[in-house]
Amino acid sequence: MRHLLEIDEHECGVTWVVDEPMQRASHALADDGKVWFVDAVDDDEALPLALKLGEPAGVIQLLDRHPRGSEKLAERFGVPHLRLPESLPTTPFEVIKVVDVPRWREKALWWRDREALVVAEAVGTGPMYGLPAGIHLFLRLRPPSILRDYDPEHLLVGHGSALHGEDAKPALEHAYRRAKVDLPRTVLRLPFTMR
Repeated sequence: MRHLLEIDEHECGVTWVVDEPMQRASHALADDGKVWFVDAVDDDEALPLALKLGEPAGVIQLLDRHPRGSEKLAERFGVPHLRLPESLPTTPFEVIKVVDVPRWREKALWWRDREALVVAEAVGTGPMYGLPAGIHLFLRLRPPSILRDYDPEHLLVGHGSALHGEDAKPALEHAYRRAKVDLPRTVLRLPFTMR
């Protein structure tokens, strides 16, 4: 049985983080009585909280290899499974193309009204990324620069805890500033973060 490391109820909705080495994080984003699930892992404790926020409107998958529970949740709620969407016109989200190479296709979401940046894999806050946030190990030599254009009040990641308020933007800046410099330390730390 899966255990949660944390549940974070915030201005944008609910984030839940699985207690495991990768610290998979899922999000339910609520606006105007509707809820969109992003890279969601099914959980008996978190989903009821998310459903209190409104009617399910869709399940969004931001990374090609991150299906998690997306298809099953979409089927269960009777809503579309939006895998790597090019745009989301009936939502409050703008879609950002982060990485587009063979075997790694990743999108992010920018929610302008809430100043929320949702990133699946390129940036994370879990132990394998480093604190307060870091760039994915395989992207550190050439981090995708597009995310630097955003000034988030909320940084919602696919691995690790969400960051809010005065912690969000500096953490994103730190991740980019230290991407190459911290690469050796990240590689050495990796075996210990996977236990």
